[in-house]
Amino acid sequence: MSDPRVFFAAERTLLAWVRSGLTVMALGCVVARFGMFLTLLAASSMASGDSRHIHWPSSAVGIALVLVGSGVILGALHNHRLYVGSLPPEDIPKLAIPWLTSFLSLSVAMVGLLLAVYLAIA
Repeated sequence: MSDPRVFFAAERTLLAWVRSGLTVMALGCVVARFGMFLTLLAASSMASGDSRHIHWPSSAVGIALVLVGSGVILGALHNHRLYVGSLPPEDIPKLAIPWLTSFLSLSVAMVGLLLAVYLAIA
């Protein structure tokens, strides 16, 4: 007896992990940019001198959070593929675009990696 609810529950779980990874990546971006805000405040209060790298810890923590968010998404995709591979073929419905969730997950993770690179060089 075929029960596609199991497969769709796995899809919802993957998408929930993608949403959680995106949230962690957004938090990392905010933390990294908060360091830039603190640097600008310090530069405006200093008469002279180089104040560009005073608040590097917030940038490092922000970049780490972005990378963790990308890792969460990639790990969730890996778990999803393993779980779907363990389902009997009759429980896997025929989908119009079967690669869509994998494409979404990989795209969001790649954007997160590119964001981490941008935060590191900016």
